[in-house]
Amino acid sequence: MTDATTRPPAIPFTTDDYAARMARVVADGKAAGLDGVLVTPGPDLVWLTDYQPTAITERLTMLFLTPDEAPTLLVPALERPDAEAAAGAPATTLVDWADGTDPYTAASNRLRSDGRYAVSDSAWAMHLLGLQTVLPRSTYHSFTERLPMLRAVKDSNELGRLTAAGAAADATYDQILGVRFSGRRETDVAGDLADLLRSHGHEQVDFTVVGSGPNGANPHHEAGERVIEVGDCVVLDFGGLMFGYGSDTSRTVCVGEPSAEVREVHEIVRAAQEAGVEAVRPGVPCQEIDRAARKVITDAGYGEQFIHRTGHGIGVTTHEPPYMVEGEEQPLVPGMCFSVEPGIYLPGRFGVRIEDIVTVTQDAGRRLNNTDRHLQLVE
Repeated sequence: MTDATTRPPAIPFTTDDYAARMARVVADGKAAGLDGVLVTPGPDLVWLTDYQPTAITERLTMLFLTPDEAPTLLVPALERPDAEAAAGAPATTLVDWADGTDPYTAASNRLRSDGRYAVSDSAWAMHLLGLQTVLPRSTYHSFTERLPMLRAVKDSNELGRLTAAGAAADATYDQILGVRFSGRRETDVAGDLADLLRSHGHEQVDFTVVGSGPNGANPHHEAGERVIEVGDCVVLDFGGLMFGYGSDTSRTVCVGEPSAEVREVHEIVRAAQEAGVEAVRPGVPCQEIDRAARKVITDAGYGEQFIHRTGHGIGVTTHEPPYMVEGEEQPLVPGMCFSVEPGIYLPGRFGVRIEDIVTVTQDAGRRLNNTDRHLQLVE
């Protein structure tokens, strides 16, 4: 694995790439019975235009994607130079509004008075309410509700970035196995994970979960001041962004020799994770991945201790649709990328979780994380 100083650069996305994404969103919106799609600052805007305002402020920024007009990006006048510099800017018409004028009136000029629109989940309530004030007959729906697969299917460039991020996370795990755990605080090991992720090319570290002993029974435990002890089971869950795309992997290790119970629980989770990955293939509903992993754990008598969904999508954010959860009937499509991460959590005692990012291929699934999933021992 190359480090940050020698890693190959990602292939830049082009104006044509961004234009194609916008055209696809327009078509998807029309197919969903919408009059248009409204995109505010956040991951959707970055994915569609490469534009991320210096700060997401109270000033309205909005991309309008409608069937009857070219893509239009409305920005505050003082932020226009930054918007013009974005890679996707040539594929849009830029319009600005000045402080002291009403941005919602400027926005309404590009919308139907009775239109039905999907709006970014990250949109500020004040902006949505502002639009509703000037267009009281218009209606709005969240992306998750109407366009849940907006960013779900990755192209080859995106897959390359996710693959590189996964390999960097794997290299981080390989190295953390050689770090001393016992006698150190969870925050110390979390800091080691963050440093290693950056050394292997991550430009952003989003989370470094280190759940030792009873803390491992909390799936979203924040690394704290607990001193790790010999005999502890330790859940490691870490990731961030590399080339703008996410990594996310979990492994559970033991400090010194594990108990027979820890070995048993870990093996059940490993088998469940394997079953979830083996269930991946095109056309299979997302919920079947959850069912496959959950069945192994339930059959082993720990069903009530598996307290979360089996997986989530990943891309320009580490959590996004699709979700591997009961009730999600969206079929898998080649190019989708998501986690498979079953776990067992025994309150007050310990937890075990194993997680890989998986992409759907033409006939199965391919892991983007490839470190050993068997229980590893650390000092």
